[in-house]
Amino acid sequence: MEAVVHTQVAKAPDLKHRIVIVGGGAAGVTVAAELVRERRSLDIAVVEPSETHSYQPGWTLVGAGVFTRRQTERKEQSLLPKGVKWIKASVTAFAPDDNLVMLSDGRALGYDYLVACPGLKLDWDKVSGLSAALGSNGVCSNYWADTAEYTWRLIQSFKGGTALFTQPPMPIKCAGAPQKIMYMMADHLRRRGALNAATLRFCLAGDALFGVPFFVPPLQKAVDEYGIEVAYRHNLIAVNGPARAALFSVTDKDGRTSEREMHFDMIHVVPPQTGHDVVRASSLANEGGWIEVDPASLRHIRYPNVFSLGDAASTANAKTAAAVRLQSPVVVANLLAASDGKPLPGTYDGYGSCPLTVALGKIVLAEFAYGGKVTPSFPLDPRVPRRSMWYLKTKFLPWLYWSHMLRGGTIDIKHRERGW
Repeated sequence: MEAVVHTQVAKAPDLKHRIVIVGGGAAGVTVAAELVRERRSLDIAVVEPSETHSYQPGWTLVGAGVFTRRQTERKEQSLLPKGVKWIKASVTAFAPDDNLVMLSDGRALGYDYLVACPGLKLDWDKVSGLSAALGSNGVCSNYWADTAEYTWRLIQSFKGGTALFTQPPMPIKCAGAPQKIMYMMADHLRRRGALNAATLRFCLAGDALFGVPFFVPPLQKAVDEYGIEVAYRHNLIAVNGPARAALFSVTDKDGRTSEREMHFDMIHVVPPQTGHDVVRASSLANEGGWIEVDPASLRHIRYPNVFSLGDAASTANAKTAAAVRLQSPVVVANLLAASDGKPLPGTYDGYGSCPLTVALGKIVLAEFAYGGKVTPSFPLDPRVPRRSMWYLKTKFLPWLYWSHMLRGGTIDIKHRERGW
C-alpha cells in the first residue's frame, strides 16, 4: 500500500470500528474471514485501496508461462466476508497512542483493536534507472504483475546471449523466487536445445544459495546441471535499459567493495524490499522498519491492542503466504482472547514454506520454522525434487488459497521436525 506520511494526527475519530484491519491482501482477508467465522457479530473494517487482489505466489509461474496473469487475480470485493466494511483508502499515518489510523481521504479512523498487515514496500527506485527500464529492453521482474508476462515473452524469444538474475539483501518476499524463474528458464532452453547458447548468471547480494543450509544441495545440483554461473556478494545498484547494462556493488571476503558492470540480453530483477514509509515513520516500527511484535503471540511489543502478521511484521520467518496461513489463526485466537480479558492461547513457531521449482514439473518443498529448523508436512525427504510437489504448487495451493484460506478455513497438514 503506497502511503504519504502526515505529521498532524486528529485526536477525535471521524469513524470507528471495533476491529480495523489495515491491508486487504492475503493476511488481511484471511484474518477478517476467520474472525467472522468465530464471531459473526463483530464490527470489522478492512482498509485497502486496491480493487484487485492478487495471488502473488503465482506470479513466478506467470513469468514461466504456466499461469496467465488473469488466473492470479480476483476482485477484492468478492473476497471480503459478508458484513465486513471495506474502506477503499490507504493509510497515511498510524497513531497507536490515540487508537487511530489516518486515511488518504483525510478521515481519522478509530479502533479498539488493530491488525496491521499492509505488506512491504518494493523499493524499485533504490536501484538507479530500474523504474524507467522495467518492461522494455529485456528488463523484467516477476515481483510485479505488470512485468511478469513480459518475463515469459522474453523467455519465449530468447535465442542466446546473457541472462542475469538478481537477488537483493534479505529480507524479501519468498526468498526462493529470484532463482526459481532462473531454473524454469533454463529448463525451457534445454527443452528447445538452446541452453548451450545461453549464459545464465545468478547475481545475489548474499553468500549462500538459500538461507536454510539443509536445502542448498539440491539447488547447487540444479545450478551445476544447467551450467549456471553464480556471483555471490553482488548487489544490483543501477540498470541502464537502452545500453542493456547492469551495475553491481561487489563485496569481497575482506569486506572491501568495488563496482562491476555486466551486459545482458535479458535481466530478471528482484527489487530491494523494506517496510512501508508509513510504518517506518510510526511508533509501531522497530529499528529495521518492521512492525514490532512478539514472535510467538504476534501482539505488538508496546501496544497490547495491536497485532501484526504477514510481510510487514518483524518476525524472522520466511515472508510467504504459507507463513500467513499459520499466523492468521494465532492472531485471531489471541485478539479474541485479549478482547475477552483472557490469556493469549495462540503461538506461532515461525513456519514458512517455499516451493523451490528446480525444473518444470519438479519442486523441492522447503518447509522450515524459526532458526532454520526443518519442519516438513510429509514423511518424505524434502531435499528430493518431486513431481507431486509440482502438482501441489500448481493445483492444490491455488485452490487452498482462494477457496479455503481466504474463506476463513483453518484445516492444516501438521508440520513437524523430522530427521534424515
